[in-house]
Amino acid sequence: LMLTFLAAPAMAADHPSIAFMQKVGKDMLAAHRAGTVGRFSSVIQNYADVPGIANYSLGQYKPNLKASQRSDYYRGVVTFMSRYFADQSRQFEVAKYTIGEAKVDGDKNVIVASRVFLMNGQTYSVEWHLGWVGGRYKVKDVKVLGFSLTYLQRGLFTSFISKRKGDVSQLVAALIR
Repeated sequence: LMLTFLAAPAMAADHPSIAFMQKVGKDMLAAHRAGTVGRFSSVIQNYADVPGIANYSLGQYKPNLKASQRSDYYRGVVTFMSRYFADQSRQFEVAKYTIGEAKVDGDKNVIVASRVFLMNGQTYSVEWHLGWVGGRYKVKDVKVLGFSLTYLQRGLFTSFISKRKGDVSQLVAALIR
């Protein structure tokens, strides 16, 4: 789930990425509690690097996406991710989350650690990968228990397209249904 972070080397607690993640965490928890695709969609559109995630998710098929399909594809990716999170919210009841430290990687991306506390007493780590996009932070990836959600999505999308002989338009059609 999107609400936890792994421990990371210390960075100033007042780093702008921490304030950004406090907003993301608050809005994600509200969406989680509502459990609706619409609420998650709003959060994803506001905080995620949708074009970056969507383009990465096409893998080797990215050149097959026509410019005229981009808008529908990006909208479909938001819906796909929103449905996933809404579905997960029904399986994992979150009590609270904490935002940990932030660190900057070699590519100047910021990684913010968090921890999610479930109602059943279990906890798990979530690592948020942020990039500076369009003059502000955007979520570029989320690692839950060490698993990259964008990498998992890329595997699903490229497998789907591969089974359809590289026809990206079939993925776009499936995502916007």
